[in-house]
Amino acid sequence: MPLPGTTLPLRRVAGLLARAARSRVLVVGDVILDQFIWGRVARISPEAPVPVVEFDRESCMPGGAANVARNLTALGARAELFGVVGHDEPARQLRRLLLEQTVDCDGVLAHRARPTSIKTRIIAHQQQVVRMDRESRVELDSGMVARLLGALRARLARADAVIVGDYGKGVITQRLLDELRQTCRRRGIWLSLDPKPVHHLDLRGLSLITPNRTEVFELAGLSDGTRAPDPLADASLLRAAEILLRDLQPALLLVTLGEQGMLLCQRGQKPVHIPTAAREVFDVSGAGDTVIASFTLAVVAGASPVEAAIFSNRAAGVVVGKVGTATVGRTELLASFDGGR
Repeated sequence: MPLPGTTLPLRRVAGLLARAARSRVLVVGDVILDQFIWGRVARISPEAPVPVVEFDRESCMPGGAANVARNLTALGARAELFGVVGHDEPARQLRRLLLEQTVDCDGVLAHRARPTSIKTRIIAHQQQVVRMDRESRVELDSGMVARLLGALRARLARADAVIVGDYGKGVITQRLLDELRQTCRRRGIWLSLDPKPVHHLDLRGLSLITPNRTEVFELAGLSDGTRAPDPLADASLLRAAEILLRDLQPALLLVTLGEQGMLLCQRGQKPVHIPTAAREVFDVSGAGDTVIASFTLAVVAGASPVEAAIFSNRAAGVVVGKVGTATVGRTELLASFDGGR
């Protein structure tokens, strides 16, 4: 039997997915190509105490904000992606992958002075051995910010929501975020953001922010205390969340807690803990992308905050059971709720 607070009636989930299929969500942020090199380890190198990975195959997937966008289309929504890539082969490969997954990438702009961000993960026996990043973290120049804003303005009128994916690669600037916030507020458009505390942006007044535990403490300016088994009894975590609600004033704060699930916080209301729905965890790569995409989509489809948290918790529970940057489809998500008829 599912734990209380972890499921929704199957009919409700189906209704949310049906309405989600009629929604349009804009995703803006750092676009990344996730490269996976798969192999096996049979020996240790004689040159250094490191495993020798014997190559088997290679695969690539859209990552970063591009993974948020493909999570949306996997659930049936229309997603339009805005970001910056280089004039290079990884950018062309990324566009091909996005088109295969029905993501509109007309807003992905090429910049001659920047490489396309690539994260290369070497995986052996279903375990990540090492990751190598090739990227620029220099903030976008004012001309490119203006181009990106121009592309966004042309599409905002038809958007149901905007998701900002900040991975600290320089695409999300304060100017860009400020204009998005002002426009979304004026037009009543939902605005979600997955924060990167090292970026030091003004995050006040957003619809949703989705930090993990480490990011909550960094944003609140506190040191992480002893982790309690029950997040609702975790005084240091609750204090950090309270500070963010007071200082940043988001409509909703959703704290992702890994194996402890999620903590949904709203001003003036008691926090709600949603225990994890994951049965097996193989890889947490991109799980945060799934959370912000599915939560935003559920809200746009008419879900309450608690329903949206349960919806996104189930989606993330499916994704972490896969290896690599993954998504959850409508059939898989419905199957995960099948016990809550």
